[in-house]
Amino acid sequence: MTVWAFFGRSSAALVLLILLPVNLTIALLLRILQGSGVLFRQERSGFRGLPFKLVKFRTMRDLRDSEGNLLADEARVTAIGTFLRKTRLDELPSFWNVLAGDLAYVGPRPLLTETVLSLGERGKRRGDVLPGLTGWAQINGNTMLTLDEKVSLDLAYIERRRWNTDAYVIIRTVWVMINGEKRRDDILIP
Repeated sequence: MTVWAFFGRSSAALVLLILLPVNLTIALLLRILQGSGVLFRQERSGFRGLPFKLVKFRTMRDLRDSEGNLLADEARVTAIGTFLRKTRLDELPSFWNVLAGDLAYVGPRPLLTETVLSLGERGKRRGDVLPGLTGWAQINGNTMLTLDEKVSLDLAYIERRRWNTDAYVIIRTVWVMINGEKRRDDILIP
């Protein structure tokens, strides 16, 4: 394990401890407002395409139509889920993934394996680094970007990543959590 990996995993344990009251409060609210199952786990593609289970707070109900098909996301997202997504607080349990070594603090967000495979060589190149809790695409528009735009930003980050870029991404992530997402087409990687 490298010094940076040790630091990331150790600091994730500290963050989880510090945020324990916040996580417990969110879990209690989700339990009261949405029912049981406060965590969402989904297999994602990680470093070198290896699968892992991403952990987040659950923000949607399991609502289905008369034929048993899941309703569209917009119909299933709850009010508290919308708030958690907007503020990115739904990602707090993902610090467990950092602790486990599945995620870094900064890197391309982990995608579903089938999405990565559909991207071909570009998807494979995204797996050259650990996926991250946040990344270059997340601070430059995230949900306002197309998948192709996100992948292009991810690859640009991978080619130019440095510690000061990661520090900038973390600071900008806090800014986005407070002020909301804005598409930024005019920014270059520092």
